[in-house]
Amino acid sequence: MAAKQRILLVEDEDHLLEAIKLNLELEGYKVSTATDGKKALKIFKEERFNLIILDVMLPEIDGFQVAETIRLENSEVPIMFLTAKNTSEDRVTGLKKGADDYLVKPFNLEELILRVNNLVKRGLSGDEKKELNTYKIGDKTIYFNSFELRNDDGSITPLTKKETMLLKLLIERRNDAVSREQILETVWNYDVYPSTRTIDNFILTFRKYFEPDQKNPKYFHSIRGVGYKFTDSQ
Repeated sequence: MAAKQRILLVEDEDHLLEAIKLNLELEGYKVSTATDGKKALKIFKEERFNLIILDVMLPEIDGFQVAETIRLENSEVPIMFLTAKNTSEDRVTGLKKGADDYLVKPFNLEELILRVNNLVKRGLSGDEKKELNTYKIGDKTIYFNSFELRNDDGSITPLTKKETMLLKLLIERRNDAVSREQILETVWNYDVYPSTRTIDNFILTFRKYFEPDQKNPKYFHSIRGVGYKFTDSQ
């Protein structure tokens, strides 16, 4: 490879981490490693990668939640789960969280390398869906990368990072109810548990931004006993 492609390898078994890292480096990849979910997310936010390889059962934050959080910020980077969790339910959960591939331990090293090569090539060729950078609701457009809400009249409303992440989560799951637990885990990253009222206040703020009639919301709905839903036909 002319330029080394970068892989983030997240695995809490040291011997396995080192063995996979060595073999990927022999294939010409530059490999960064993490042994828990929190560190993985920190590294992901600081660097750019061509592939994420994730164990599921990780300390701090599990691999499913790491994948879900990564997908909020980047819908293009390929994600592969490498895990001992081998039921069909586990596989479905992994794919729902945004994974592109799912390899069960114990695995054949040659197969792992082939799958890695294919995922990296697919990512480089641009076959993955484009990242959600903007989204228009009514006469306002959300700019996720710059944390801004731009009105058709040219005025700009700044958004906080949490507002932007919650908007992105609800919009990417549009027309589906998103549970409070998913919001807490994905937007707040387990660092702090806001009260239900805190999330309610975010929804009230979104209604002020977007709803023609706040008392009869068209876009942002509270689903009693479940969570919240963004509804849009686009």
